Amino acid sequence: MSETAKIHAVVKWPDPVLTKPGAPVTVFDAKLKQLVEEMFESMYAAQGIGLAAPQIGLSQRLTVIDCSFKKNPDEKVVLINPEIIERKGKQLEEEGCLSLPEIRDKVSRAAWVKVRAQNVKGEWFEMEGTELLARAMQHEIDHLDGILFIDRLSRLKRDLTIRKIKKMQKNGEW
Repeated sequence: MSETAKIHAVVKWPDPVLTKPGAPVTVFDAKLKQLVEEMFESMYAAQGIGLAAPQIGLSQRLTVIDCSFKKNPDEKVVLINPEIIERKGKQLEEEGCLSLPEIRDKVSRAAWVKVRAQNVKGEWFEMEGTELLARAMQHEIDHLDGILFIDRLSRLKRDLTIRKIKKMQKNGEW
């Protein structure tokens, strides 16, 4: 980590930045590279495997993912202006979110996805993901579209979750 990399606080629900689509990234410079580095460090500090720019208060289409959580540098993924161009199969697994601490629930996602995105130099590329990586890519791209995983739950489960959060807020635990 460079000495100038700072750890960003993770924004919690119901902050409005989490519910609006992020703006496309148009400038690919040293500041963007620095931001990507800070996002990885912030994600690790928060014990996560994925972090989207809106989660640190920046309404931009940028996300970082590391399913290995620092164990394998080759697994670090940076997706800028990503879009899912293909999806196949189904998986139903438990998910959590750094913006919804202590909230976990099963979410149905595609088992395989192909994503088109840009790297920090602005070059377009495509990549595929299965299982946990596919889930992480879909979860983080949802963030860039202003969607949280609780928005993918049944209305009843979502209402119960929101009630639980409101009770935690009231008790000063959120």
